[in-house]
This record gives sequence, structure tokens and C-alpha cells, in this order.
Amino acid sequence: MTETLIRNHLSHFEVAIAGCGGLGSNAAVALARSGIGKLLLVDFDRVELSNLNRQYFFYDQIGQYKAHALADNIRKIDRSIELKTIIVKLDETSVTQLFARVDLVIEAFDLAAEKQMLLETMLLNFPEKPLIMGNGMAGFGKFELIKQQQWDKQVYICGDFTNEISEDNPPLAPRVGIVANMQANLALELILKMRK
Repeated sequence: MTETLIRNHLSHFEVAIAGCGGLGSNAAVALARSGIGKLLLVDFDRVELSNLNRQYFFYDQIGQYKAHALADNIRKIDRSIELKTIIVKLDETSVTQLFARVDLVIEAFDLAAEKQMLLETMLLNFPEKPLIMGNGMAGFGKFELIKQQQWDKQVYICGDFTNEISEDNPPLAPRVGIVANMQANLALELILKMRK
């Protein structure tokens, strides 16, 4: 399949990014550069100086909502992408309302409780919709441990499954970027098998 055919196919699909931090911002940019047609960017947080070591934001965006800042950055890459930004902390109700029409969801939360909420809500309400989660990308090195795994019929996990974020094991750009790009790559693989 040529790049033109790939981009044409991708242009008909919408991906939701649940969390626009390290994983979400980098995955969204990778999808934008690949030709995805629509992105739904959902986050309640604002850009902070400490985010710039691994998230796709810039110094002059500090203080802006992450979803808005990410949309601005994506518009500089490809103005043809349809972008929708939602400033909300996702819960069971908002997940059900916001993700009903998207084709695929990328989970990019920091906290295990948020990940579990999204997983359970998606399995309950959208069991046929692909969900790509991230787990274990903190620290540096150990590239050989990073992998993707199919956990359920439509649930996939990218990461090393062990290196959780802590004060002694912070998230750094290389491993976060690797996992984010794995999520985007898997999203492309799944979408290219879908029909509209």
C-alpha cells in the first residue's frame, strides 16, 4: 500500500487521546504526521515547566491547557486534521459520552486508578472498540524490555509492564517517546484493517 493510499484511508478515522501528557501528546503528533483524519484530545491539566522534558509542548505554552496547546502544535504540522479539544477529567460518564463515535482510543494517563476506570468503562460500554494502553515506561535504558501485548479481544498494552514512575524512576523522554510511538504505530496497524 502506497503512502498516498495509507493517508487516504487514515483520513476517514478518528482517534481519541485520553490524556495529553507524555504518552498522549507524542502519540497524537505521530498520528498527525501519519495522516489521521480526526483527533479528539481530552485532558484537564495545564502545561508546566516540568512537562517539557518529555511532552510535546514548548516553553511559551506553559500555563495553557494541554489539549489546546497540543491542538495548536498539530495545526502547525497538518491543518487538514479535524481537531476537537475537551477540557475535562475523564470519568465513567464522560468516557461513555465522548468516546461513543471514535474508532479507537489511546490511553495516556499517569495514575493506575484512572487507567483502570477507562479500561472497565470501555469494556462495559464499547467492547468492540480498540483501546491501546501504556504501562511501564519510566527510567532509561532496558529498551529490550519494551513490547506490546494483546490483553483482551480489543485491549492492547505497550510498555515494559514493570518500570512504574516514582521519584527514583522518573519518566524521561526516550522511553516515554518509544511507548507513545508504539501506541501510535499499533493504532495505525489496527485502523488500516478497519473499513468505513
